[in-house]
Amino acid sequence: MPEALTLKALVARLSDLPAGRRLVAVSGPPASGKSTITEDLATALTSKGRTAQVVPMDGFHLDNATLDKMGLRARKGAPETFDAAGLLDLVKAVRAGGAVPFPTFDRSLDATVPNGGTFDADIAVFEGNYLLLDEEPWRALHPHWDASIALDVPEDVLRARLIDRWVTHGMTTEDGLARAEANDLPNARRVLRGSIAPDYVIVNH
Repeated sequence: MPEALTLKALVARLSDLPAGRRLVAVSGPPASGKSTITEDLATALTSKGRTAQVVPMDGFHLDNATLDKMGLRARKGAPETFDAAGLLDLVKAVRAGGAVPFPTFDRSLDATVPNGGTFDADIAVFEGNYLLLDEEPWRALHPHWDASIALDVPEDVLRARLIDRWVTHGMTTEDGLARAEANDLPNARRVLRGSIAPDYVIVNH
């Protein structure tokens, strides 16, 4: 069973990773709080003397034109709508050392930004839904993690957060629920039921 830790305890564990470039995966379903937790984690690690930077998986969304050709626009955010091979190449490049550019995602434009960020730190905190997914081609990522963390959030909490997210974007509660049930929650269940066991768990209810 993976060990459940507070953020403070997790920072202490990761601070003790051997010197050199280290790669940490933080995985969780949509609306589990990955962005906030990973930024807090990177800030805390840096304050402990291990420079850390978040590398989000969102920069590997396939573009909308490609998704339209694949008939997958309505499923944007599902595992098959990401460039998993490109993400693997980035992971390998980060492991190799030096400053490494990476793509980011602009939600206002609903588009990726090539070379939107540059990683140049001691610990790379990779953040994304499918970093621990026990499916091909995602399994190729697993051997590269020096530590893996999953966020534990019940499905009913995820549903409420997802509806709130869509309402914030201008949808009605009914439309937000429909959007969550059609795409977000199926993706969440895939993460919750189809990922490998992490090294550590953070409860984020």
